[in-house]
Amino acid sequence: MAQLIIEDNVKFLALGDSYTIGESVVANDRWPIQLLDSLSVRGLDYVECKIIAVTGWRTDNLREAIKDAKIKSEYTLVSLLIGVNNYYQGKSVESYRPEFEELLQTALKLAGGIKSRVFVLSIPDYGYTPFGKEKQQVISKGIDAFNAVNESITKKYNIEYINITDISRRGLKEPDLVAFDGLHPSGKMYSEWVQRILREAKLKFSAASDLEADEDSADDDGK
Repeated sequence: MAQLIIEDNVKFLALGDSYTIGESVVANDRWPIQLLDSLSVRGLDYVECKIIAVTGWRTDNLREAIKDAKIKSEYTLVSLLIGVNNYYQGKSVESYRPEFEELLQTALKLAGGIKSRVFVLSIPDYGYTPFGKEKQQVISKGIDAFNAVNESITKKYNIEYINITDISRRGLKEPDLVAFDGLHPSGKMYSEWVQRILREAKLKFSAASDLEADEDSADDDGK
């Protein structure tokens, strides 16, 4: 089964779009930063957090940016969240499929070929925001179609897939989960993503540490 193992002295690479760079929230509220802060509280050190993500990026934009960055395959943790702009900009699910798979292969390569260092987040549903509520049913159907593709590909590679779409679908009933722009997640929503990631992850402390980690400890701390 797929397993996500977060190792001590984390070197984290987060790949994505507005949802990863944290459009409309302060830097410390971005979910990659919140994740590292939460790991630090649990006793894991981190040495780097590199984010390659820009609001509006599709899969092809992210692919080119990774190539341009010329980064080394030395990351102990790599995340991938991409696809909302493929849908929003009218690109087809069929064209998304091979581009997402190529990006997942790249993420795996950048993690040194170790599957337990890679995880994929599902695409949030912006139909449950003030911006998208008038077309909520149409948007939700489209997001579901894209998520069906990225989930099936992720599971084919036996890589951890973390579904956070249901959290985003509370956005209209819980407005504090949406940022001030009425479209993107708030820091509070990102914190819930982090809690879910930690519930799925096994923390691996260094041999020098007196702390021990297992799935139960990640579960308990993430609640």
